[in-house]
Amino acid sequence: MKQKLPRISIITPSLNQGDFIEKTILSVLDQQYPDLEYLVVDGGSTDQTSEIIQKYGHSLLSIREKDNGQTQAINKGLRQSTGDILAFLSSDDIYLPGALRIVGEYFSEHPDAMWLSGYCINIDNNDREIRKFIRYYKNFWLAIHNYKVLLVLNYISQPSTFWRRKVLEEAGYLDENLYFTMDYEYWLRLGRKYPLHVLNQNLARFRIHKLSKSGSTSHKQFDEEYQVAGRYSNKFLLLLHRIHRQLNIIVYRLMMHINS
Repeated sequence: MKQKLPRISIITPSLNQGDFIEKTILSVLDQQYPDLEYLVVDGGSTDQTSEIIQKYGHSLLSIREKDNGQTQAINKGLRQSTGDILAFLSSDDIYLPGALRIVGEYFSEHPDAMWLSGYCINIDNNDREIRKFIRYYKNFWLAIHNYKVLLVLNYISQPSTFWRRKVLEEAGYLDENLYFTMDYEYWLRLGRKYPLHVLNQNLARFRIHKLSKSGSTSHKQFDEEYQVAGRYSNKFLLLLHRIHRQLNIIVYRLMMHINS
């Protein structure tokens, strides 16, 4: 007998992403997932975001109030969510068709799975795939999904990651003191207790553009990631993380020089 699909709650934090948020919303609603709860948390956008959200108001729950940033907005949505499976999708990222059904069926068929992640494609502001090398690199390590490796490098793609409500109840919410790496800290928190399950499928597209955090990647992001790793790591793994961090900075600067 086929298992009933679990309820999935998706949270989208938003602030002045009017150029992309409609594509994000449609990528969620067009999933046609039978038991979907979709919450969009807007921190007071001054562009066309509000009008776009209202356009789909019959299919989603909208929370519009000022906040202290993306992490707090996500936590607001998580607190109001009711789903058995949870995730957040930034207001410029996109789910691939059928992704939520794949995720729902996996959780239904694997009751031992507390959290899972799949592959993700990097795209630019025109939906063209970019940074393939980084995708292949992360996918290689994701296939291995070793916790010690995760302490050295973040191979988990946030838009393609989902977890059970039980995990939220036990591990708590995202750290609102973090600006860049609240997801990485959460993965390290979860990985200490629960083994990561991996879907060898593309589930989402991660958009990189000039106004996004990743589009303006600087040493600040890598510095914060290093500090987060230090909460969970030993001296040797932290040294490896630091070396990898330096290599990351070199690679990103080279990519920015090539694309400039």
